[in-house]
Amino acid sequence: MSQNEILRKEQEFHDQWASIIDVDGIRVADYFEACTAPENRFILQQLGNMNGKYLLDLGCGAGENSVYFSKLGAECVASDYSPGMVEVALKLAEKNSVQVRGKVINAMDIDFPDNTFDIVYASNLLHHIPNPKLTIQEMHRVLKPGGKACFWDPMKHNPVINIYRRMATDVRTEDETPLDFEIVNFVKSQFSHIDYDTFWIATLWIFLSFYLIEKVNPNDERYWKKIITEQKRLAPTYQRLENLDVMLKKIPGMKRMAWNLAVVATK
Repeated sequence: MSQNEILRKEQEFHDQWASIIDVDGIRVADYFEACTAPENRFILQQLGNMNGKYLLDLGCGAGENSVYFSKLGAECVASDYSPGMVEVALKLAEKNSVQVRGKVINAMDIDFPDNTFDIVYASNLLHHIPNPKLTIQEMHRVLKPGGKACFWDPMKHNPVINIYRRMATDVRTEDETPLDFEIVNFVKSQFSHIDYDTFWIATLWIFLSFYLIEKVNPNDERYWKKIITEQKRLAPTYQRLENLDVMLKKIPGMKRMAWNLAVVATK
């Protein structure tokens, strides 16, 4: 299948999803501050003060990221290949009384000049891209010297999450490809410095409990959304398991068995 065909299918899937999103139900802060959002908590620690930063939210989805960063004082461009998602992001910004610019963008050919942004942020994007390395190069290109590229995405190595992927066919696109942990080495080759970590090893018990104990059909509810919307209920279990993950990640080779990878790279 050609790259254009893959992108067209991704666009159609996300436009359809956008059409049913209720912005009134989105609690923006949870996506960055919940205990069950360790990827964004890690990224925030690396970014520091956001006030006055020019930020490209690449693959903005419903706009939670753009709105959150705008509330921290950043000037944000909410971009996505799905026009429907860009529209939702602008509605969410209006609901939260922040100014966000919207733009439809192909992440493999970012329509901005070199050295434009202080920060390029991408959440759950690269595994939807036919050529994620090209997107990483584009992120580097549009960053100012000293600017930061931030992304987090699922990896392909953990067998538990791979079983979930095979079951949750209605809430995923068939062409998405979780990242190989070796993407870290590629980022190192492009940027002057990177910080990274991985998340969700023992904590993936929560996914198993959704299915085995709570009997939640993975095609009726997106588990990766459920962990955010129900973070208060899940917090005691998650925090105990996260402490175990900290120890597990000290074992050589164990980081690659996590569900998600988060990276902050400096140009």
